[in-house]
Amino acid sequence: MTTASQRSWRTVAEYDTYAEAQRAVDLLSDEGFPLDHVTIAGDGVHYVERIGERMTIGRAALWGAVEGASLGALFGLFVWLVFALDPDPVLPLLVLYGIVLGALLGALLGALMHAARGGERDFTSVAGLAAERYRVAVHEQVADRATELLGGLDARGAEPRS
Repeated sequence: MTTASQRSWRTVAEYDTYAEAQRAVDLLSDEGFPLDHVTIAGDGVHYVERIGERMTIGRAALWGAVEGASLGALFGLFVWLVFALDPDPVLPLLVLYGIVLGALLGALLGALMHAARGGERDFTSVAGLAAERYRVAVHEQVADRATELLGGLDARGAEPRS
């Protein structure tokens, strides 16, 4: 039996953006093409970090408070559910206590952790990978059908770079 990694692949189209390649695959999907025979490959992949905003002690405390409140709420819900058979009216307050205590501890830890960095990396960011171009490739045995379905056009109606 031939595995997917042993099959040969053929590039049927190239695009400048991932969205264009994705639209081409959507077009193949709409036409009933077997998607387990399709891949999108990025060429010229590089690391990209989009810088957000300046991180201050106040903002670090706020983020810590939100994260702490979330964890506190989950912990309070867990304890409440464990003891749900007990009709004690105080148990639902555990969720509220968890939120308040979690927010306070989270704010304190967030501010302390930011201050401990001493101004180093005092900004927010989102990291990811990006490619210079994207190839839509399919298994060799169905490449002619994919090329026919794409009709030389991408999902926007523009010429692909192939």
